[in-house]
Amino acid sequence: MDIFNTHTGWIEVVCGPMFSGKSEELIRRLRRAMIARKRVQVFKPAIDNRYSDDEIVSHGDIRMKSETVASAKGILEKLDWRTQVVGVDEAAFMGVELIGIAQQLADSGKQVIIAGLDTDYLGRPFPPMPDLLALAELITKTLAICVCCGNPAKHTQRLIKSDDLIVVGTSGLYEARCRRCFEPGVPKQEYLDFARPRM
Repeated sequence: MDIFNTHTGWIEVVCGPMFSGKSEELIRRLRRAMIARKRVQVFKPAIDNRYSDDEIVSHGDIRMKSETVASAKGILEKLDWRTQVVGVDEAAFMGVELIGIAQQLADSGKQVIIAGLDTDYLGRPFPPMPDLLALAELITKTLAICVCCGNPAKHTQRLIKSDDLIVVGTSGLYEARCRRCFEPGVPKQEYLDFARPRM
């Protein structure tokens, strides 16, 4: 959306569960900025190497070149200050440092577009997303389709046993679930989930 003065910075957040099109929406917005001939830099956490080491990749295999950082602090280290638009994928893997960095970038006049999960595998708000949502000028909540019943899905269901907050994975390890079908943690009938035909 081009609703702001070009000299004003702001934060846009795209959030939702896995398989809801967050990365796809991030890429769409960044490509629009490129068409408008803005200088764009894209960052992703090093831990997210599911599909590529140097691209952000949607589950639908839409790709965009990106720079990898070990933490949110790496964004400032790699940033070209002539950059006008900063994209960040997988915000939940960046930690709470991202909050202050996003504010600093927006305050310096940059458009900051951040995509990430808003809840964890237990259904709890996933830091740093709650703070980023509170600070953002624009928010887009994406929904997936529940694989159990076909209703709009707002949760990411983990299918493997692990107490770790972050377990990087894709289909086979996670699926989208609606409020009714979501089981915080790991489903009780985990072995059936893998055998169930997909819709």
